[in-house]
Amino acid sequence: MDVKLIAYTPEPDIIAGISAIFTHSKKKFEELQKEEKVKKILRAVIEMGHTSVVEHAYFTFEISGVSRALTHQLVRHRIASYSQQSQRYVVQEMSYVVPPSLRKKYGKKYNEMIKKIWELYDEMRKDVPIEDARYILPNATCTSIIVSMNARSLLNFFELRCCLHAQWEIRMLAWKMLKLVKQVAPTIFENAGPPCKTKKICPMKKRSCRWYPK
Repeated sequence: MDVKLIAYTPEPDIIAGISAIFTHSKKKFEELQKEEKVKKILRAVIEMGHTSVVEHAYFTFEISGVSRALTHQLVRHRIASYSQQSQRYVVQEMSYVVPPSLRKKYGKKYNEMIKKIWELYDEMRKDVPIEDARYILPNATCTSIIVSMNARSLLNFFELRCCLHAQWEIRMLAWKMLKLVKQVAPTIFENAGPPCKTKKICPMKKRSCRWYPK
């Protein structure tokens, strides 16, 4: 899995903070940029739950080496924009994800089955359209996708997908994305992550979870 932050709103903390101040001020944007309390106010506004101001900050990621099973979950998150590598037009090389839970007992059989699937895929695409040959490909097939989300959507994404109850692959992706955005917007994402870590609550009431708030 490779995750890169390829574009983002310049100074996202400042933009979001100024947007928060702007609603209660007669000052122009240029004047508000000089305010020393911008990040302090942003932090307070986020703590109160008024996160609409962080929607002005956008982040775009290039994600590769992930399975189609992951992207089927990922694209359920709105508001966001997605551009995924097409299996209709791009010939798929034998690249796939192996879940850690089956490597020890089923790894060999799994790899053998994947190889057979790809042999049939390569055979079929010589006689039928690629868009039809792709039907044989498994959810494990690797793909690449460009994802853009505003900060508010990302906060929700991290809350849901950084949780231990999220599927392992998308959870790994979420933590990688969170690490990247924290580097450029530390105030917005200061307390981002699963509720058990950020709010000391577990919406799922899973007391057996090792992260369950004590």
